[in-house]
Amino acid sequence: MDSFPQDSPLISVTDLETALASPRPPVLLDIRFQLGSTSSRGEYEAGHLPGAHFVDLDAELAAPPGSAGRHPLPDPEVLGAALGRAGVSAERAVVVYDAGPAMSAARAWWLLRWAGHPDVRVLDGGLAAWQAAGLPLSSELPPGEAGDFKPVPGLLPTLDADGVAAFARTALLLDARAGERYRGEVEPIDAKAGHIPGAVSAPTTENVGPDGRFLPAAALAARFAGLGADTREVAVYCGSGVTAAHQILALEVAGLSATLYPGSWSEWSRDPQRPVATGAQPG
Repeated sequence: MDSFPQDSPLISVTDLETALASPRPPVLLDIRFQLGSTSSRGEYEAGHLPGAHFVDLDAELAAPPGSAGRHPLPDPEVLGAALGRAGVSAERAVVVYDAGPAMSAARAWWLLRWAGHPDVRVLDGGLAAWQAAGLPLSSELPPGEAGDFKPVPGLLPTLDADGVAAFARTALLLDARAGERYRGEVEPIDAKAGHIPGAVSAPTTENVGPDGRFLPAAALAARFAGLGADTREVAVYCGSGVTAAHQILALEVAGLSATLYPGSWSEWSRDPQRPVATGAQPG
């Protein structure tokens, strides 16, 4: 399996296996999540990477849904308590994973960096890649730990609804949802169908291959260059600020940076004063 550069936001199964056998292994966080499900804790308890702690995306990596969208940024105290129970410390590396292909793990990666953690990586391919390598799962629940990490929010840039409206007029706003949702053909969750005027469609599913692992950095760089991300400032939104983090992760693999609109379409579409575009063009 491929190894990644030391400064990559990704870690391969092989490199993770080596790191876990080292004298100071990383903290492992299981971020499995399914839209519409109450919790994936049951799946975690049935089998997870040995030593991994479960973190609930809905309850701990987001504030309650409301006017700010379906997954607003979490209260720092709630986030800090969840990470502390899992043993997260400022001086210890963290690896996050989900079932694959890192859609929810990327949310944890982005949040930890937003909150000031210096060393967070995403397991490329997630649980599926771990199992494909023939490595074991465990149903043993690790004991609670006492990590000392204290979130300091705001260390990564974000946009609110007014900011993203202005951004879309002058820079590159990427819509990370499926193409049919961007075009307004379907809308299974949110108040209206369509996209933010000026946004460009860039589904996150195109960041990964059939095995759920990220495309090589050069392929991702070519993809985003084709959208104009190599020459303009970039911001990203999705349905509720979760898969948009996957897009920001892919951009970072490609050597680019981007700003998150956390409220995303779930916030934008519930405001009757916000304009909506439909069709294949930015509008």
